[in-house]
Formats: sequence, C-alpha cells, structure tokens
Amino acid sequence: MADAAPDPIVASLRRALEANPDDVVLRLHLAQTLLTGGDAAGAIAEASVALQADPGNRQALAVLAAAATALSTPAGPAAPATPAAPAGPAAPAGPAAPAGPAAPGASSGFDWEQAEHEVGSAVPPPFVERVPLGPTATDDADGAPVEVARDAVTLSDVGGLDDVKRRLEESFLAPMRNADVARAFGKSLRGGLLLYGPPGCGKTFLARAVAGELGATFMSVSMTDIIGAYMGETQQNLKRVFDTARAQAPTVLFIDEIDSIGMRRGSMAGGGAGWLRQMVNELLMQLDSMSGDNDGLYVLAATNNPWDLDEALLRPGRLDRSILVSPPDTGARASILRHHLRDRPIAGIDVEHLAAVTDGFSGADLEHVAVTAAEKAMMQSIAQGAISPITMEHLGAALREIRPSTAAWLESARNVVRFSNANGRYDDLAALLDGKKRR
Repeated sequence: MADAAPDPIVASLRRALEANPDDVVLRLHLAQTLLTGGDAAGAIAEASVALQADPGNRQALAVLAAAATALSTPAGPAAPATPAAPAGPAAPAGPAAPAGPAAPGASSGFDWEQAEHEVGSAVPPPFVERVPLGPTATDDADGAPVEVARDAVTLSDVGGLDDVKRRLEESFLAPMRNADVARAFGKSLRGGLLLYGPPGCGKTFLARAVAGELGATFMSVSMTDIIGAYMGETQQNLKRVFDTARAQAPTVLFIDEIDSIGMRRGSMAGGGAGWLRQMVNELLMQLDSMSGDNDGLYVLAATNNPWDLDEALLRPGRLDRSILVSPPDTGARASILRHHLRDRPIAGIDVEHLAAVTDGFSGADLEHVAVTAAEKAMMQSIAQGAISPITMEHLGAALREIRPSTAAWLESARNVVRFSNANGRYDDLAALLDGKKRR
C-alpha cells in the first residue's frame, strides 16, 4: 500500500513539539490526532513519551488503551479517547465476525505478532546509542567480524558510585584527556585497569562510560570470543582482538570475565594445563606490548573473583590498578529504578522509599524488580481490558518475590579479606564489609 500524503496538522504539531518538547498537553493532542487518523503505533509512541513526563496521566493512559484496541482490530481509525468526562457502561461492540481456529498461544483475538511488528520500533531504546564506525574490522585469517562502536554514554549517566567515578577520574581518565600534561610527567597514553565486584553491579556499563568520556572506540570481548577449539586458536584469537583494538585507537578494550582466561597458572593441573598456561602467557604478552605499540589502547577488565587471577596480570604495566564496583548505594538505587520505570506507565511511585528498602540489591536485581512489577501490572491490565499503571502495590509484590543477589558474593569475600589482604589490595572491599557489619 502506498504511503499517504503527510497530514499538515500532524506536521504542524510535530514542529510545535520540536520547539517545546516538554509540552505534555501538545504531545497528547498529537497522539490523539494520530490515533484518529489511524496511526495507532505513532499514537502509542507519543503517549508513552507523555507518560515519561507525567506518569499516570489519565488521557495518556486512555490513548494507550484505545491504540492497543485499534491495533488488535483491523477496522478503520479508532474513535477519539476522551478520559476527562465520566464514562458510562461501554456500548456493545456487536457480534464478532466468525474466526478460524486460534493459533497456538493466541488469546482474546489479539494479534501479538502484528502488534509487535507495528510497535516494535516506535519508541527508541533510551540506554546506549551505538554508532557504526564505517567498515567493520575483520579477522585477517578467516574474516570473522569484530564488533566495534562508539558509545554516547558517559559517567554522568552512571547513577551513584561517586567514589568509583572519582577514582576513575584521578587514576585513569584525567591523564588520558590531558595528553600533553601527562607526557610532561612521563605518563604513557595507555593503561590497564581491573574492575571487580559482585555480579550485576554495572562493571560493563562503567567500561562503556569510560569509552564515552574518552571519545574512544569501545570493544567488548568475553571468554566465548577468545577460547578456541584447536591448539593455538585461542592465542590467535587473543592476538586478533588486540590487533583490532590497536587499529581502531583510541580504543577501550573491555575484557569481561577475565578470570576465565587469566586464571592462576600455579593452580593448573592435568592434561590441559599446558594449553591453559599458553593462553595466560599470550594474554600477558599482549598486555606487555603496551610498552611498545599500544599507545591509545586502554584495557579495562572485569571479574567477580579477582583473587583467582594470575598475580602476573596485576603487576605494574599490566592491570596494575583495581577498583571495587560495589552494590549501588541509596542514591544509585533510586537512579536505577527511575531508569527502568521511566518508559512504563506508573502512578504513585515512591522511588525514595523503594531505594531505602532495597539495600544490597544489584543493578540487575533492581531491573528484575521493575520488570516483575511491570508484568504484574500488564496482567492486571489484560484482565481489566484497560491499561493499569504500575503502582507501589505491584512493586511491593515484586519485592516479596526477589531477594538481593549480592549477599552470597559478599559473604565469600569476607574470607579473602581476612586471609589474603596482606598487601592491602582489597582495602576497599574490607571497608565495605566493615560498614555492612556495623549496620
């Protein structure tokens, strides 16, 4: 079907919104106009943006409900939504047309596949903007693609963790941004940093933020990108990753779960010990080349278990600085919850209270809470036949089901602090555990 000519009224409303994007009334007028004109997906997009600015707005919720109904009905444009006036009993919709056998998993006649196709890209993702950097770098040997991107996210997008951000600035970012001053003091324009802490607390996001602060290419690799099935393949993969990172400099190379490829060589035994030692040796050799051709290459590694790393990885010139990424504090938890609730219809949410009662929750735990509460509100909406926003009742029910995941990690870390901190490497962790004990 050919595209219809642009509606001049819609075009005028969009121009007005460009000049005043925070005008909720104007945005809802556009949403209603789009819905009346048959563009249900566009109406949902605009109503969703309005709900971000005014959670629980009745008109926005009514437009969402009407648009969802329009998407499920192949008839003409939906009638205008007018939530301000009290509504009486709904008029009968008339007998439904005879339908064939329902597809597996279908319910209530709603075509979820069609809705997903029409609405799937209506609201752009709010998290990280990924911009391709021209041709994708490839492996010289077999042409396997290596993903590279620049990230728009910076440390200002990281909620809380002020102490971690300060240490990153002092030990890593400031010298890199001020190259001339760094050179005057004999500081090389390369670096290695280890981020450690319990799972789900934002180590990967911090690495992306560092790349954004430096305006650098971001490359992320994990064990599955490096471990090969044949003798020598793992070493080749490691070399390929570092060569690609050097070619894209300035680059932040993020190695996730580095303990899986940099474990203690002294603990290796058995038939595969020789192969594993060669893998660690190759990693050390690539890091050591930072004294040669690695200018503009910043290696950030992350692990949940830094005590399992080979000591040689932590020597000067390699990953010689470590930063604890602890569970989010109260301010960070509030920020994380706002982020995960902001694109969903909400009403009467007390984020500060939620942050206060979620001590020990990781960022991933908090996302799980928001998703679970959204599922409960969604099921209530389906049962009622109208959009029901997420409330404190839904979030309270989610919190009764979900427990913080960091407790087991923190408990296991106590023994490390007690018996393996003679060199002071885990002083930050000791302070965190001591603070929790006092509480």
